[in-house]
Amino acid sequence: MASQELGADVTLRLERTIAAPPARIYAAWTQAEELTRWFAPSNEFKTVVTALDTRVGGRYRIEMHRPDGKISIAIGQFRELNPPNRLAFTWRWEENPDMPDSVVTVTISPEGEGSRLVLVHEKLADAKSREGHNQGWIGCLGRLEVLFQFA
Repeated sequence: MASQELGADVTLRLERTIAAPPARIYAAWTQAEELTRWFAPSNEFKTVVTALDTRVGGRYRIEMHRPDGKISIAIGQFRELNPPNRLAFTWRWEENPDMPDSVVTVTISPEGEGSRLVLVHEKLADAKSREGHNQGWIGCLGRLEVLFQFA
């Protein structure tokens, strides 16, 4: 008999060193044209930003078109915008209306000639959701790193 995880850690944290100044990385998170260049778990996806109101309380809607034709849509609302060092927003999948909002916080700080990015995704529904989002964010952040490798 399977038991439900009690007290599971439903927060994930990822860190990356990126070869760009904080302002440039912050812009990659807050400008639609930039988001379309990296915001997907792999190069096989196409990203379409249909809404991006970058003010506290503003909403976003980002479509991730999969190679098989399926579309996953991330939606949420900005909670904090502190350029160029921090942003926070709610997160959920539009196709899963019963999914509770989780919260993503991105902190960007200068480090050497680049920046240190820390992403914390909190209030995920369970460990399975955390693992799925972990894999997705690893792909996204990897693509963000590559974006600045040759800039």
